[in-house]
Amino acid sequence: MTVQRRTRLSRLLMTSLLTSLLAGAVASGAVQAQGAPAAVAGTPCATTAAPRTREYPWMSVARWKEMHAEDLAVADKGEVDLLFLGDSITEGWPATVFNASFGEYRTANFGIGGDTTGNVLWRLQENRYAKLKPKAIVLLIGVNNFSFCGETPEQVFTGVRAVVEALRRQYPAARILLNAVLPTQEKPDAAKRQHVLALNKLVATLQDAPHVLVRDYGAVFLQADGAISKEVMPDFLHLSEKGYRLWSDAMLPDIKALMK
Repeated sequence: MTVQRRTRLSRLLMTSLLTSLLAGAVASGAVQAQGAPAAVAGTPCATTAAPRTREYPWMSVARWKEMHAEDLAVADKGEVDLLFLGDSITEGWPATVFNASFGEYRTANFGIGGDTTGNVLWRLQENRYAKLKPKAIVLLIGVNNFSFCGETPEQVFTGVRAVVEALRRQYPAARILLNAVLPTQEKPDAAKRQHVLALNKLVATLQDAPHVLVRDYGAVFLQADGAISKEVMPDFLHLSEKGYRLWSDAMLPDIKALMK
């Protein structure tokens, strides 16, 4: 069967650079980290549904709109059984790995790099995916809310929960494989790694069998001491081809069960 894919790993280094710049903004107080979720330079956070409005060196607003239009063209055909939805990591699958793992299904990948939960909410609420009738939806979203918006784990969780609720409303017959956010930064005691762990404890509460299956595949990326190898995550944020193979292999049994 045809697998709808776009491979855009060339932007990953630019994403890492942008993340570092935004981390500096958080440290300087330019990004709100407490209280209500903030919109930073046009980037919506948590439950603020809005399209991408900020220009990034690795993806212009024009290109984001093109990618959204490409997804809509796929959605209008309605011939999708397995739908991937999310942010940078979901977008960046090497086609060879993606096809080998999921090519037996009618599969589409609607991941768009850099999206916050607010961006994904907007894409869902625009109601242009209505013709899709997926059997299963694979979702990974949330880490960009930390980097781009300086949100707390609790704030990010409100967005993840809102995306899951939107999917449940739009596709009541579909089952959702909700991925816990993958580990980030090299060492297990790193601050951002701890933020991800705190978020994932909250995400685990969204388990609602048989509708929502929450899985944390993060252990497959860790060495014995809890550190992440550059072989798997070269910048400790995005996956290498080996990392995508590990993730695919970890997910595939759950996906096969959901697609029965």
